[in-house]
Amino acid sequence: MGLVMDAAEMNAFLRRAFLEVAGDFHVEHVDDAGVTLRLLVQDRHLRPGGTVSGPAMFALADVTAYMVTLAHIGPRALAVTTNCSIDFMRKPVSGVDLIGRGRLLKLGKQLSVSDVLIYSEGDERPVARASLTYAIPPQGVDLNT
Repeated sequence: MGLVMDAAEMNAFLRRAFLEVAGDFHVEHVDDAGVTLRLLVQDRHLRPGGTVSGPAMFALADVTAYMVTLAHIGPRALAVTTNCSIDFMRKPVSGVDLIGRGRLLKLGKQLSVSDVLIYSEGDERPVARASLTYAIPPQGVDLNT
């Protein structure tokens, strides 16, 4: 199955369907190999000591997997996370955005499985790795987005 959404369409979808987090994320790139998503790090994403918090990194992994799924199925707001496993491997670099690079491992009628690596901008050593599964709503069962 090929791509059905590009980066501009994904960013517009986030702004339209998920206003509460749309300002936190920006889809940088999408192609057959996957999606690159940026977490626009702000003070609210930091934990004591100034590093990006685990929940903020989880959110980046989750939204990256969501976007890589939508790239192939289209704007389906009711696709939801059913499983996530995340490994935090090293402290992110202070003062820079985080980059999520996601790839779709399997896409079925009801589930998609993705892998996401998270990096500090400018550093090629991953700070976290996540594996996520999304449930895909049946055709016609979704918000009007």
